[in-house]
Amino acid sequence: MNTLPDANEPEPTGVSRREFLVRAGATGALIAGSVALGKALWQPDHFVPGFEAQTGMALKNYKLEPSKVLPSLSIAHGTEHENVIRAAITALGGMERFIQKGDIVMIKPNVAFDRPAALAATTHPDALRAVAKLVREAGASKIIIADNPINSPTGCFIKSGLRAVADELDLTLLYPESNSFGPLQLDGEILKHWTFFNLPFKRATKVIGLAPCKDHNLCHASMTMKNWYGLLGGRRNQFHQHIHSIVSDFALMMKPTLVILDGMNVLMSNGPTGGRLSDVKHMGTVVAGTDMVAVDSYGYTHLLERDLSELTYIHKAHDRGLGNKNWKDIFYKEVQA
Repeated sequence: MNTLPDANEPEPTGVSRREFLVRAGATGALIAGSVALGKALWQPDHFVPGFEAQTGMALKNYKLEPSKVLPSLSIAHGTEHENVIRAAITALGGMERFIQKGDIVMIKPNVAFDRPAALAATTHPDALRAVAKLVREAGASKIIIADNPINSPTGCFIKSGLRAVADELDLTLLYPESNSFGPLQLDGEILKHWTFFNLPFKRATKVIGLAPCKDHNLCHASMTMKNWYGLLGGRRNQFHQHIHSIVSDFALMMKPTLVILDGMNVLMSNGPTGGRLSDVKHMGTVVAGTDMVAVDSYGYTHLLERDLSELTYIHKAHDRGLGNKNWKDIFYKEVQA
């Protein structure tokens, strides 16, 4: 449509001084109203997720008291998931160090995408099976499995193979429902108030993080710290522009009993979703421990084979006293399964 005036159209006639003042007053009132509405809607730092002042729950500390005679980190190498995971946990003193008879244990896998196990984008079913068996052998009365996937929860748990393990071992699988969430309150760098998948934690007495080691296009790597991202609800993609800050906040938000990093098969590129078998490298390693920062530092340098200096969230967490990025400085044990 042509918006230029017709050359033959007559010039508009002038307006009186009174009509001009009336029109100007109406325009000014409209502008003032718009400004007032804008001020009402705008908040300082509005782009920062979680800014709104609310109240919510703070997660309890699930960590055990540090041991003076047992390692804080273990590294196990081998060929079979169950053997390697058992070796890693045995090196720490056995699952009985972490789980006692009657405990209700929440295991948090990474099931963000509807990918088969071979693509290494999700927690491997053999890893879940091995950990759940150890937890049950230690005397747990109940084992809860939960995550808030990006894709359809039902599809993710089925495609990843974790639903079959839950059925096989009679684990309690909690899908995220609208009534599964509640407000979380945290004094984090970015994460302060946010909706959180809190249902699994209302009864859990111990918490285990079970994460695959994989590449991530935004924060370079998804390991045990990034695994807790799956507990957030709401429009969590708002955190992407602050991804390193939010991942370091997870070390403040969650103080798990134990974390296990599955590096048997590592997604070396095209993470976090993967999609090609050629992106996966067999590394035959599992890292377990009580310090997520140390576990992930090992995973980044030895499993993803990268320079730790580029992993910003590790340094943020270390500098905030939330863990030790210098994993060799803590008491660790390396074993062969």
